[in-house]
Amino acid sequence: MLRRTAKCFCCNLVAEIEKKITEAFEVFDRESNKTVDVREIGCIIRSLGCFPNEAEVQELLGQIEVDELEGFVHLKNFLPVMTKVLLDKRFWPIPEDVILHAFEALDENKCGYITKEDLVKHLTENGEPFTEEEMEDMLAVALDPETNTLNYRDYRIKLVVDESKTFPFNI
Repeated sequence: MLRRTAKCFCCNLVAEIEKKITEAFEVFDRESNKTVDVREIGCIIRSLGCFPNEAEVQELLGQIEVDELEGFVHLKNFLPVMTKVLLDKRFWPIPEDVILHAFEALDENKCGYITKEDLVKHLTENGEPFTEEEMEDMLAVALDPETNTLNYRDYRIKLVVDESKTFPFNI
């Protein structure tokens, strides 16, 4: 009996995950033909509470059959890969203490804030560089308009993701 209950739980969980994936996919399915532009895959993944970087998105795309001529991904090809990602809890949000530590590493003067100039330099020259549009979007939200600095102790709270809200499955 216990084995049957566990099997039912797993089946229900997979069905619930597949339903959430399908719903997210359909938001980007402009033609209602169960396909999305390959460029939308990162947005779909992130809307499901996962936070891969672009290299990881490309790695996932390597596992998904993409219509090379048209540049579209079919739901039936996306669903099994994304289901496994969610079941394996891949690309989970970065914890608040790690975010704080990263900002502190950028704060060379240890003053609790980062100047706009330093922030732009770090985010466009190091790691996975921000595009100009991404930089403008972030600066518009992150910088204190009076001081033109990023008070990262306050800003980190905006970056923390409540996993219970982004991933409503009890795995």
